[in-house]
Order: sequence, then C-alpha cells, then structure tokens
Amino acid sequence: MKASDAVTKFLAAHDIHHCFELVGGMITHLLDSMAHDGRFTIMSMHHEQAAAFAAEGVARHTMGTKIAVALGTSGPGATNLITGIGSCWFDSIPCLFITGQVNTTELKGDRAIRQQGFQELDIVPMVKSITKYAAQVTDPLSLLPQLHKALSSARGGRPGPVLIDIPNDVQRKDIPDDVVQAWVTKPLESVDAPAPATSLLDELSALCAAAERPLVCLGGGARWAPSMPAWVASLEAFGVPYVSTLMGHERVACAHHYFNMIGSYGNREANWALQNCDLLIVVGARLDVRQTGADTADFGRAAKIVQIDLDPAQLDNRIKSDLAILSEAETFFRRFQIGPKTFAAKSAEWVAALADVRARGARNEYPDWDISPSHLFALLNTHLRGKPVDYVCDVGNHQMWAAQGLRLGENQAVHYSGGMGAMGFALPAALGIASIAKHKTIVISGDGSIQVNVQELDTLHRRGSDLAIIVLNNHSLGMVKNFQDMYFDGRNQSTLQGYSCPSFTELARAYGIKAIHVSGSAQLEQAVIEVAQSSGPILVEISMPYATECRPRLAFGKKLDEQYPSVD
Repeated sequence: MKASDAVTKFLAAHDIHHCFELVGGMITHLLDSMAHDGRFTIMSMHHEQAAAFAAEGVARHTMGTKIAVALGTSGPGATNLITGIGSCWFDSIPCLFITGQVNTTELKGDRAIRQQGFQELDIVPMVKSITKYAAQVTDPLSLLPQLHKALSSARGGRPGPVLIDIPNDVQRKDIPDDVVQAWVTKPLESVDAPAPATSLLDELSALCAAAERPLVCLGGGARWAPSMPAWVASLEAFGVPYVSTLMGHERVACAHHYFNMIGSYGNREANWALQNCDLLIVVGARLDVRQTGADTADFGRAAKIVQIDLDPAQLDNRIKSDLAILSEAETFFRRFQIGPKTFAAKSAEWVAALADVRARGARNEYPDWDISPSHLFALLNTHLRGKPVDYVCDVGNHQMWAAQGLRLGENQAVHYSGGMGAMGFALPAALGIASIAKHKTIVISGDGSIQVNVQELDTLHRRGSDLAIIVLNNHSLGMVKNFQDMYFDGRNQSTLQGYSCPSFTELARAYGIKAIHVSGSAQLEQAVIEVAQSSGPILVEISMPYATECRPRLAFGKKLDEQYPSVD
C-alpha cells in the first residue's frame, strides 16, 4: 500500500477525519490520499497559521475527544504552523501536525550547508520545545509506528500537540499491507492519570471542614473533565462559592454561587472573594501573573491554599501552597465528592457578602462611552440564552470585555487563546469549530486581531458556515495603547500613529458576506438580534473609536482587589 494511503487509513481508524491545510508540493500525496479516501473533511485555508488554529478548534469544541490534523508543506509551510503549535502547547490542546519534506536524497544531513533541497527546512528541532513529540520519518516502515507514538503522546497525560515530518519520497513508497493492518488495529497507548494520595485527600477534608469562607477556583486543566459539571452542581447544591480563571471560564455556566473570573482583568467580585476567603482550592490552574497579579505574597492573603494539578512542575511554582495534590482534575473530582458536611463550618454571612459584592459590581463600567461593552455582552447573553453556541475570542481589550461579560448557559462555551495570546486566532479557530459543530459559532474580535487572518473570510464564504463575526473596531490597538498611555505619556507609536484599518463592513461584502455597520447604541440591539437569528455567515462591525481600555483592571503596584477604577 502506498505510504500516503496508509497514513490516511491509520488516521481514519483513530477517528481523525478533519484536515486543514494550505496546499504545497510536498503534501500533495497526503492530500490526494485523503481526498480519494472520502472519509475526510478537508478545509483549504489561505495560510498555514489559520490551518493550525482551525485544527485546534476541532479539539476545543469536542473537549479533546477528537483530534484534527493540520498539514503544511516544507519550508515556509512548516514555519507558518509554529504559532498554532505553540497555541496548542500552552493551552494543552491535543492536535496532530504533519509537515511535508523534500526527498530524503535532498536532505542536507550533517553537511555544513544551510540547505540542499528547495524549501528544505528541518522543522523538528524548531518545534521540540513546544510539542509532546516531534520526529522526521525517513524509513517508510517506521512511518506508522511514529504516527502511533505521536497520537498516543498527544492524548496521554497532559494533552498537547505532536508533529511528524514526512519526506516526499517516503510518502510515495509502499508499505506491506499486513504491516499497515497491524498498526491500524493496534490501540493507542494510554497513560495512567496521577491519582491523589488518600492521605492528602484526608488533609483536604480537614481543611474544608474547618473553613468558614471557602472558595474553589476552576482552571483550564479542569474545564474538560467529564465530571466537572456534576462536581460544580454539588458546589451549587451546598452553597459553596466558586470562581474561574480565563481558561476555566470557557466551560463554567452562570449560576448563583459562581462569582466569575479572577485576575488582572477579572471581575471585581471574583478578586474580592480571592482576597477574603480563608480556604482557596485551585483545580487545574497554573496561577500565572495574569491570574495572581505581580504581588504573589498577597495572593489569597487570608487563605490556606490548596493546589491540584496533574503537572508536578506546576505545583508550588509561582504560588506556594499549603497543600499540593498531584492529580488529574477528572480523577480528583471523582475521588473528592462534595457532600452536605464537606464544608460544615461554612458561614452564611460569607456567601451573602459575596452576593452583595457581585450585585454592587454589576454595573455599566463604561457610562462615558456611547456603546458600552457591558451592554453589548448583556445583549448577547439575553438574545442567545437557551441557544447552543460557541464563542471564540481574539486577543485584546475585546477578549477581556467578553471574559468579564459573557454568562454561559447550558450547551454554550467560549474559547480563548490563553497562554500564547495570539492575535488572529478567532476566525480560523471558529472555522474549525464550525466544521464539526451542529450550532452557531460567534467570533468576538477587534480591528487589529481580525486583520491578522482576515483572508479566511474567503474560506468562510466558500464554506457558508453558521458563523457570525462581531468586530469591535476602536481604530487602534487599544490594549497596548492603554499601556502606552500609562507609561509613555500618550506616545502611541504603532497603536494609533502608524496604524490603520479598513472598513470591515465593505471588506466582508467584497468577500460575499452579509455585513452590518453599527455606529451608535441605538443600532446595537437590532444587530445582536440579527446575529442570533442568522443561519449563515454574517459580520457586524461596531465602530467605537473611544474604546481603548478595559475596566476594571489591575493597575501597577495595586492589590488584586484594588482594581481601577475604584468603587465603594
């Protein structure tokens, strides 16, 4: 069997049916085999970075239960995938990347030359630090074993991306049918998840029983755990307050005892809860600077801190805990059940105080702006209520406005580029999600971010997906401009001076996509209704040139619960 056909058969056998690519000479055999097979959804993108983000979107929508493949040809095709590979690495997304390579006879090998074949580039050492496994295959008989090892690694333990680099002549060679069949039917290797030690769970039980002001914080490592919804429902049933990180917020539904997102751009009530609890249980969060602020000594100032994580290197890293438990979130949720006596000493005044802080914080943070982000996301919450939807956010002020304002319901999720923080993430990731979702996908972007992969508007038009794009156009790179305003006396090089953007309404129409322009608050609700009721591609451009800051936010030198602007 031709090697490229064997790869296709192997991928289909392991439930990989989505491929995203930009065609190039060194992947034509693989593409032809997938197309001829007939079991693959192949989406041709206009940039390999977009292909990488789209493949990531499939895993995000399915909470890691399905893996997609992103293909890139040799040379620039391979290097263009790297940002997407890094995005998967930092946010723990399982994804398969396959790069084509020049013929093995054209590889430079150990020769002290820069390049032998045209577009030859050794991608493997470049991505070693941001993949769980990366290898170049020069022997066709080792191709399926290497793929098997890569897929096993992507799914096992802490998920992440893997890469296989396949020279063109290897793709063309034959692999014996019996060898192919043996590897196609061989189950992937599994990794036993770390389980919490019983003695540590006993210590945790004692801390919970004594806590008067308990708080649970759910991170990105918990968001895909199958048992998380039931475990959170137990917190709700027994009145235990909980918050989330940015990545945890992706899958936590709005509820009475959920006090929203912590961090530098967090909700006021969440940060107040952090700084006033006496027990903080952190599940699957690495507690980076955006979550804790720079003053780590003041984080959870009154609390005993318990951290649960499957990565031992993340335990006691920036924040020193009182109890560190090595465990996968799913295993922890199953082993540590919440019951009526788990938090026996919990104070009713604690929950009431949190509810009061939340009520006082539920205000329009932008009364001086014609169009308020607080109002926009309240409208989205209202008009999408009860409807399944995946929101996908780019990076900038709009991402933080969304994280502060979105209130998810059942069958709703939001996706953020967390660790990588990549502008240009949202549109291609949403295309990947829309390729597998059976409901609406909504992109939240800004004028700066949307331009990074704006060429994929053509892909959207070609696909005709039920995908809406909301561009919050402040005619600047607002988040960085805000830093410049604070530190450089308003010198706005490259964020305002030297920066420009087109009319996205006209641009969308040029691509054949329905577009609406919103220039004032009176038009906003009708535009949101159009988004909610649409069934195909639509773009809404909201012009708000004054909107160059996020409120509340943590100012330099301030405590986590002293966000700007201050309120009573």
